[in-house]
Amino acid sequence: MKKFTLAAAVLAVSAAALTGCGSSTPAADTSAADDAAALSMTGAWTKAAEAGGMTGAFGTLENSGDEDLTVVAASSSAASAVELHEVAMDDDGAMVMREIEGGFVVPAGSEYLLEPGASHLMLMGLTDGLLAGDTVTITLELADGSTLDVDAVAKDFAGANESYGAEDGHGNEDHGTETHGAEGHGSGETHDSAEH
Repeated sequence: MKKFTLAAAVLAVSAAALTGCGSSTPAADTSAADDAAALSMTGAWTKAAEAGGMTGAFGTLENSGDEDLTVVAASSSAASAVELHEVAMDDDGAMVMREIEGGFVVPAGSEYLLEPGASHLMLMGLTDGLLAGDTVTITLELADGSTLDVDAVAKDFAGANESYGAEDGHGNEDHGTETHGAEGHGSGETHDSAEH
């Protein structure tokens, strides 16, 4: 009986010692919020377009945090691919649309505008047509791997007319039918003459 009591006492002391050691080890910081918690997008909209085509999505990215945030990628179940684009001058002095290097950097406590003729999200290979009033969900991915879902409302819009730069790998690749507002384009439409 004495041996059992002694063994129980040793176990109790060992458990207390282990508990004490456990409490001195810093716990993982579960209060740290991911970057997406500080990011929002207001006024999100996209151009109406036909199935199989492509369209641009726009709005204002807002960063309420104390550090710059970078949107590095995007995706949507409504499209086979979503790219982050900018419009910039090429070597010949023409304004061309191309994927932006480094993503969209949203300054701390500030905003980053996505608009026709400038930075925007390009939805390519639309699975269904987008009619004015339809809503499409786009998932933005930030540099830390966190994500933000944005609902963009489709509307009729005949906007800027940019072409793709040849160096971005799009060249004359055919991406199918594209419609912006009442303007329809044939299935032979190429990026070089696409309206975005």
